[in-house]
Amino acid sequence: MAKAIKVILFDLGNVLIDFDYNIAARRIAHFCGRSPGDIPGLLLGSSLTGIFEMGKIIPEEFFSRIKEMLDLSISYERFVPIWNEVFFMSAKNRSVYSLANKLRSNYKIAVLSNINTLHYEYLKERFPVFGIFHEVFASCKMGLVKPDPKIYSKTLEALGAAAEEVFYTDDREELVKSAASLKINSFVFKDIKKLKRDLAELGVALS
Repeated sequence: MAKAIKVILFDLGNVLIDFDYNIAARRIAHFCGRSPGDIPGLLLGSSLTGIFEMGKIIPEEFFSRIKEMLDLSISYERFVPIWNEVFFMSAKNRSVYSLANKLRSNYKIAVLSNINTLHYEYLKERFPVFGIFHEVFASCKMGLVKPDPKIYSKTLEALGAAAEEVFYTDDREELVKSAASLKINSFVFKDIKKLKRDLAELGVALS
């Protein structure tokens, strides 16, 4: 017999809050010889971003390496707001947030995100995305990033829940597959309608 769901675990980016690195790229392009179209790929495709999300380097070192990579003529103090101001809440995000707020009465709700220190602190200060959650698991605090199975195992341990008792939604299929390999009930996030269907399928009461 399947175990009842006790925990609803949400990804952050493109689920609870949207982001667009092209916003930063257009601003960064004014301070280097790169085109705005090239910058997101250089930043996100670099192992540098990954180790920053793992908390292995401090923000100043991340900036120093980015400055060297792009030959940036900009100060750290000017770079930080450009790097951070890529987030926005859409109607989709607000609908997920509203549902999570309803679910918190009957379930433990939590967030698991690949996120760097600068973005994490910025979102805590500027957006109401973390306040309703019982637990927030940030990769930069855990020293691990998804899809490493260890980050899911560590999250389960902290939640005090068996994998079968957790519902997890994430917009990236490869991250969902990794969580599913540990027997976590894992679903690709598309929109609020699919999320509600997936939750209902596992017997989660939506109201």
